[in-house]
Order: sequence, then C-alpha cells, then structure tokens
Amino acid sequence: METYKIVGIDVHKKMLAVVVTDAAAEGECRLERRKFGIEASELRALTEWLTQQGVREVVMESTAQYWKPVWRQLEPQFKLYLAQAQSNRAPRGRKGDFRDAERLVRRHIAGELILSFVPDPEQRMWRTLTRTKYQLTGDRVRLNNQLESLLGDARIKLGTCVSDLLGVSSRRILKALAEGETDATKLAAMKDKALRATPEQLQECLCAAATLSPLHRQILQLFLERLELIEQQIDKLDHSIAEALKDYNAAVVRLAEVPGYGADSAQQVLAEVGPKAATFASAAQLASWVGACPGREESAGVSKTNRSPKGNRQMRRILTQVAQAAVKTKGSIFQILFHRWLPRIGFKRALWAVVHRLCRLTWKILHQGVRYEERGLVRDPKLDKERKKKLIRQLRTLGYDVQLTPLTTAPVPATL
Repeated sequence: METYKIVGIDVHKKMLAVVVTDAAAEGECRLERRKFGIEASELRALTEWLTQQGVREVVMESTAQYWKPVWRQLEPQFKLYLAQAQSNRAPRGRKGDFRDAERLVRRHIAGELILSFVPDPEQRMWRTLTRTKYQLTGDRVRLNNQLESLLGDARIKLGTCVSDLLGVSSRRILKALAEGETDATKLAAMKDKALRATPEQLQECLCAAATLSPLHRQILQLFLERLELIEQQIDKLDHSIAEALKDYNAAVVRLAEVPGYGADSAQQVLAEVGPKAATFASAAQLASWVGACPGREESAGVSKTNRSPKGNRQMRRILTQVAQAAVKTKGSIFQILFHRWLPRIGFKRALWAVVHRLCRLTWKILHQGVRYEERGLVRDPKLDKERKKKLIRQLRTLGYDVQLTPLTTAPVPATL
C-alpha cells in the first residue's frame, strides 16, 4: 500500500511547531519535529521542507487569525485541513507546542477532529468585503448613539422630534450647529418638507443651541466628518462587492426575491456559502453548519435537550435579520407560519423555526437554481381535506348528519 506523509502545525503568533509523520504507518510511528517563524522567508522554507519530506496533507489549528498567512502559503501545493481548536484540546497540565501538533495528526487520522469550512481564495475575498461593510455599518450605528449622547449632554433634544438623527433634516441642522449657528428659529427653518415635526416643536428642542459650548461644536464637527468618511467607505465597498459578484447576479436576484431578503443580505449569503452552496450536499447539511436546526444531546438513550448547535455566526446573524423582515411581509408564507406557531412555542422559537425554513430555502435556490414562488395565500388541499374530515366528525359526534355541497363561487380568503 502506498504511504504518504501528513503534517500537523500548531500555529502561534510568532512561531510554528511542525510535526511530520507517515499517515499509514503501523505501530510506533516516526515523528520529525521542527520550529519555523512566521516571516515570509520562514514560510518559504517551511514549504520547501514539506515538499522534500513528501508531505501531501497538512492539518492546522484555527488559532485567531494567525493561521491565514500559513494557509495562503501552503494552499497551492498541499491538501489543507483547518481544525477547530476545541476539538484538539489537551488535558489540563499536558499541553505543549509539539504535543498539540502531534495530537492534531493523530486525531485527524482517526477522524476525531471537527474541521472548518474554508472557501476558495475568491470567496474569502468576498467575505472580507461583506464583513468589512457590516463592521462599518456597526460603526455608523455607534456613531449615531454617540451623537445622541453628545446632544443630550448639551440639552438639545433633537432626537425627540426626528425619527432618524442622521436624516436629511437632522444633518442640515447639525451641520449649522457645528458651524456656529445659535438661532433656534433659523435652525428650525432648515427642516425638510417631509419632516412631520412642526417648526414650533423644533424650536423647543433647539432652544439650548445658544448655550452650546465651543468644545461641543468641535466634537460635533468631528462626528459629522467621521460619519461622512464612514458613508464614503460603505459606498466604495458597495461598488466593490457588486463588481466582485457581477458574474453571479442571477443568483443574487433569485435570492433577493424571497420575502425578507434584499440585495445586500443576498450578497452576504453568497459570500458565506458560495454562489451555488456546492460544499453542502443537502439543505440539512447547510442548516447543520449554520446551526439553524434542532440539536441533540443524548445520554443513556435519552436526548436531554434539542437546543440548536453552534454554527456559523455570520449566517445566523443574516438569516435572523431576514426572518425578522420576512414575518412582517404581508401575505407571505413566513408571516402565516410565524403567527401559527407564535401562540404555541413563543416568539423566539417561532422566529428560529422561520430561520430554519429560510436556511433550507436558501440552499434550494442556490444549489438547484430555482426561483421563489409565493404561495402564502393559497390553501393546501391536504390541509383542507383534513379540516373537512375533522369538522364532519365533530358534527356527527353532536348528532348531525352532514352532507357537503361545494359552492358555485369560491370563498374570499381571509385577510391576515
């Protein structure tokens, strides 16, 4: 039988502990150990040494972000595996760099490691773009909260008169405040026509503008400059994401047709699972990887809890946001199902059930290339048949002889 070598790498911030052994060795296997740095020259030396050793497979631990440059260096020449750190934990007091690398190799050969899904370089770049945009969006939300806190400290209650503190009217007023305007009447006159608040209400909220200190104006100006920079960067990322995914616009459009989805969330899903979700052979596998399915914790033949397992945090976040929008879409099947489940299992579980449905639907749309067809208001014939049987049985129990006669005109469906 042909033998080949496999290597385990314990990745650290400043060094790599590398262990090489025969994958099909019987009995006591021979181990070769070496330490390498993380500089570019050291990574090149590692690649050359592994090639000389006849290595085919490399398994490493997902330690923070330190594994990424090692992965990029070894990816063109070797078959790589990334193990979750928890599946390679050592007993307390028995941890060491080379021991960890040896344990990685042994557990990988035995199939005991939990391996992470690492997409191809192009998809990893998509992830970087979409996740960076999400982080910038979070920065914008934090800036909005900081801005409201600053205005509250200056006794300006603009947030009580406008629904969006970063809207058109608010920005115009805030920019004038930062430039030194103190007249509440002039500030109130800057409001947009669509703003519901009256000029009198705005004047009442802005009456403290005359007492605004120079330091408050300076900080306000810094906040507005930062907001402009964040929005410029988000706009650039939007164009970059659209350019990167231009070959898969059809998949984005098909996914965006689902209630709750939009172009942005569809792009994020493609970046996380790929344009065809080809890594996952079934919808159940995708739901398991996301962690959107019921779990199982069995002991002595009894499952003590069915709570969902841990999964991909990005996908869980995206699908939860999509589900919250989908259950508010009037006439959609997700709204109907959510309101059917809500009295029985509560808000959180009902929403999580919608997340599970959306996850499976996402796989079907991407993997099979189908389009979404809304059937929320169309009654299921099987459910109608069961409903008729149940009603007839109940009436016969009460002593009535029932004969069903179909109506000539179809009944009007009930509104939700």
